[in-house]
Amino acid sequence: MPLPTHRRPAAGPRYLPIVDLDSGSVVAIETVAAPPPTARGGFAAVIEQECEAVAEWLLTLVRDSAGTESLLPLVLPLPARTLSGGDAFIAAVESRMRRAGRRPRDVTFMLSPDLAELDRQTVVAGVARLRAAGFRCGFGTAMVRPDLMIDATPFLVRIDPQIVSGLATDQRHVTVVEGLARIGRGSGVFAMASGVSSAEEVVRLRRCGLRVATGPFFADEAWRPGERVAPVPEPATEGPGTGQDSGPPVTEYMVPPVGLDADSTADQVLTAFTDDPALNSVILIDHRDRPLGVIDRTRFLLSVTGRYGHALHAKRPALRMAEAPRTVPAWMSAIAALRVAGQDNERVYDDLIVTNDYAQVFGVVHVSDLVRSLSLS
Repeated sequence: MPLPTHRRPAAGPRYLPIVDLDSGSVVAIETVAAPPPTARGGFAAVIEQECEAVAEWLLTLVRDSAGTESLLPLVLPLPARTLSGGDAFIAAVESRMRRAGRRPRDVTFMLSPDLAELDRQTVVAGVARLRAAGFRCGFGTAMVRPDLMIDATPFLVRIDPQIVSGLATDQRHVTVVEGLARIGRGSGVFAMASGVSSAEEVVRLRRCGLRVATGPFFADEAWRPGERVAPVPEPATEGPGTGQDSGPPVTEYMVPPVGLDADSTADQVLTAFTDDPALNSVILIDHRDRPLGVIDRTRFLLSVTGRYGHALHAKRPALRMAEAPRTVPAWMSAIAALRVAGQDNERVYDDLIVTNDYAQVFGVVHVSDLVRSLSLS
């Protein structure tokens, strides 16, 4: 079925779906747009003016994307020069993102190619400041040397289309992609392929160990957040050690997770449960999106709403009340996931946390949904 197309002014922002290569689902949205004009004057004055201008421009991009889809994480363009803006830029962009209803952890800044012109210390310090505020950063492989990637530890590294397009004809390209995927798994950095143009490239990228990608294969330039994307080819196998399990993958039963920072208070968890009566669990995650603990709704509310419960727990770290997360990999079959759930009699119906190859939270599965669906199949 052909993808929907729309006409849009050429000057406006363009949106790219970032797609999980296993499930075919859109896991984030990248915005591509020309940055605001550079200010004139002395360096200090330029940086101060640009910090405000760039923060206001980013606010506009977020609000525009929210017109049709406001739930998925965003990858926003960021002029690398703003890394020199220090705390002034952090304060300006954080206030505007929160004004738009976006938490810092929902936003990854893809730094522009002029990143290569900045000195090493400016890049490392600037990325560290953004990370301390809760934001993530992304680098392109054409911008930086591998050793700078190790020192700055970005959240995302984008593999350029020129490398992706050579996978079918040049083994050296395959080696580079496999190496970046391996570095990513070892350091918690997402490796993302860009410019994917065919189903064959999707298959080759999966063989290299990549899990997320974007490009014209998934959607044309008129794509808007919330619209469909082209389906990915079915994997040849479900994953390591699952050949004996037939049936659908666990990702078919997955719902979006609700995660809070590891230093969140019990009061913040209570607010999350109060705002969403259907929410079963809250996941406490570290700065790399890895699960540190999970809080079950029923047991948490029994503790907090009991006599003196709120006074005892509200302002204290929620991690004190968390239990060990029960995780299953995204490649696992639903039947195998159900076996995992049955290994703990006391928590048999607690949510399962689906993780990707980087041990990061990918989604949540309600065990009751698995039981209900598989009993009918």
